[in-house]
Amino acid sequence: MTHKPIRKAVFPVAGLGTRFLPATKAIPKEMLPVVDRPLIQYAVDEAREAEIEQMIFVTGRGKSAIEDHFDIAYELERTMTDRGKDISVLEPTRLGPGNCAYVRQQEPMGLGHAIWCARDIVGDEPFAIFLPDEFMHGSPGCMAQMVAEYEKTGGNLLSVLEVPREQVSSYGVIDPGAAQGKLTEVKGLVEKPKVEAAPSNLIISGRYILQPEVMRVLEHQGKGAGGEIQLTDAMAQMIGKQPFHAVTFDGARYDCGSKTGYIEANLAVALSRPDMADEVRAIAQRLVG
Repeated sequence: MTHKPIRKAVFPVAGLGTRFLPATKAIPKEMLPVVDRPLIQYAVDEAREAEIEQMIFVTGRGKSAIEDHFDIAYELERTMTDRGKDISVLEPTRLGPGNCAYVRQQEPMGLGHAIWCARDIVGDEPFAIFLPDEFMHGSPGCMAQMVAEYEKTGGNLLSVLEVPREQVSSYGVIDPGAAQGKLTEVKGLVEKPKVEAAPSNLIISGRYILQPEVMRVLEHQGKGAGGEIQLTDAMAQMIGKQPFHAVTFDGARYDCGSKTGYIEANLAVALSRPDMADEVRAIAQRLVG
């Protein structure tokens, strides 16, 4: 059975980034670099690796740096070329007009609302969601792993990771059904459960493949936790009506919404790069010592 291919990805990037002030006063948090690439670039690269064609950015005020980043920087490229410098490093930052779209979320009403803002561009096809704060590091990338599983199952998928049980109350957790390989059936979703009440230690981790019906659900959904329209609530309503699975990501996740997670991501990426690993390891040992 063939399933409709995943051609579109939604990136909710309208958040204010208050946890990183003052760094994010004038720069979107999604433009903070991990070593030498902004967070949003890693997410877009991961989408491209999964053969996704169109990137849809749900932005807010003060996010124009994201649009500039994925545009052609004519003066920069011209100057570098004139000086005989290699501009191939800029290749991944170019998204042509057919490959990207920007839509505004005018007030911060939650993740579910941000996704709903993209409904006209998503249209009537399945789509991926990337939360750029959740930095997924692995090869193949998280979304490529998910698309491979989607081709077997269709329906809705979310990425999960196993965490120590005592950490589950910080996350959305799945209520698991039958498991086979990387795939686990999802029977329910619980947002930030108490440790003793958690149905599993599999946490939802910032990557989704959803069917377009989720947009109809979001349209009529009231506010949930924190007075916001929650994506988890909308997904929970689709369980039982459509296939719903979790894919256990084979790789590492770094929470770049937190300062320590962001520093950890920088260290992990630096240590995985042949051009700097030895030097960074020596620096880290010296600092720790």
